[in-house]
Amino acid sequence: MSTAPQDESSTTDPYFQSLFADRIGGKNYGKDTEIYKFEKIKRAKRRALTDHPDRDLLDFGIGENDAVADQTICDVMAQEINQPDNRGYADNGVAEFKEAAARFMQRRFGVPLDPETQVNHCIGSKPAYAMLPACFINPGDVTLMTVPGYPVAGTHTRYYGGEVFSLPLLAENNFMPDLDAVPEDIYRRAKLLVLNYPNSPTGRTATADFYAKVVALAKEKQFVVVQDAAHIMLTFDGEPLSFLETPGAMDVGVEIHSMSKGYDMIGWRMGFVCGHPRIVSAFADVKDNSDSGQFIATQKAAATALDDDTIPDRINTKYRRRLEKLVATLNDCGFECEMPGGTYFLYAKSPVGTQSGQTFATAEDATRHLIEQFGIVTVPWDNAGSYLRFSVTYVADNEAKEDALMEETKRRLGDAGLTW
Repeated sequence: MSTAPQDESSTTDPYFQSLFADRIGGKNYGKDTEIYKFEKIKRAKRRALTDHPDRDLLDFGIGENDAVADQTICDVMAQEINQPDNRGYADNGVAEFKEAAARFMQRRFGVPLDPETQVNHCIGSKPAYAMLPACFINPGDVTLMTVPGYPVAGTHTRYYGGEVFSLPLLAENNFMPDLDAVPEDIYRRAKLLVLNYPNSPTGRTATADFYAKVVALAKEKQFVVVQDAAHIMLTFDGEPLSFLETPGAMDVGVEIHSMSKGYDMIGWRMGFVCGHPRIVSAFADVKDNSDSGQFIATQKAAATALDDDTIPDRINTKYRRRLEKLVATLNDCGFECEMPGGTYFLYAKSPVGTQSGQTFATAEDATRHLIEQFGIVTVPWDNAGSYLRFSVTYVADNEAKEDALMEETKRRLGDAGLTW
C-alpha cells in the first residue's frame, strides 16, 4: 500500500528549515517578526491612503530619479538592441564602455586610467559592494563602514565570517568619520574601509584633506579603500571630487561609479569599478564567477551617456533647484536645514514631538506620524542620532508644480505643530 506524500503546508516547517545557512538566520530564517523600517513606511502609506482617500501623499521618501534617461541614451539603446553582435555574453565588459569610463574620469577629474586594466563594469554599483568583500575578507577580518550608510558591503563581510566596525557620522564631526577613534586592534584586522561621498543620506561632501588623510592611513594600517561615488555628479558645493584625484589613492583602493543618480539611468543597472589594477582584476575574477555581464547594448548606451557632460549637468541643476526650495520650505516650518553639499537627499534633525503634547522617541515614530496624519512621506534614520531624510526625487513636470508642492508641504507642516 503506497503512502501519499505529506502535504508540506500541513507541517510547521518544511524539511529544509534546518538547512538554511547561519549567515541568513539558520534554522530561524523566515521566523523573525521584526519589521524592516521600509516595510513600516509602506504600511503607514497604505494606512494614510485608506484613512484619507482624497488626500495625495507628498512623497519625499523616494530614493530614485523621477525622470527617464535622456533621449540620446534611449536612441542608442534602440539602435543597438537589434544588432547581432550585441546578443552574446558580455562577461567583464566591452571596450566601448570601459574606454568611455576612462575618458569620463580623465575629463571630469583629471584621473588617467588604463581602460583594459583599471576599469571594469558592474551591473549597477550594488553588486560591486557585494563582490569586493569576497576579494579580501576571511573569517575574523574587519570592514570599516560609516553609519548611516549603504549596508551591502557589510552584509557580505559578515557572510564571509568577517566583522563590521561602524563609524558613526555625527553632526559634531560634520558628518565625517572619526578615523582617529578606531582602536588599534581593529586596525590590525581591518581589510576594507568603505566610504561614500557625497554621502547618502547626510549630503556631506569630502575634502581633499580628508582623502589625503585616508590615503596616508590606508598605507600606514594597510587596508583597502572602497569609495562609493554613486552621487558624485550631484555635487553642489564645488566641483565634484574623486577619491582617485588624491595623490597615492591609486595605490590603496578603488572608486565605484553608478549611472543611476547622475544620468537618470535608474533600473538600467550600469556602473563601474576603477582604480588599482590588481584590485580591479580581483573584482573581475569574482565577478566572472558571479555574472556574465550586462547586456552589451546597455553598455554601449551608457558609454554614450558618459561622453555627454550636458546630461549630468542638467540633472544636477534640477535637483539643486529643488533642494534649495525644500531647504527654504522646511526652515520656514521650524526645521534647521542647510543646503547639502551633494546627493538629492536632505538630512534633517527629526522632531521630538508636537505642540499638542505627542512625543516621538525615534525618527521612525515621527515618520509614521507625518505619513499617517499629514500624508508627508520621509525616511527615518536612527543610527547616529534621529534624523529624517527628505528626497527631492518627487514627480513634478515643471517648476510651477514644484512650487505648488512646496506650498502644500508648508501648509501641512504648519498644521503639524512639530517641536524640536
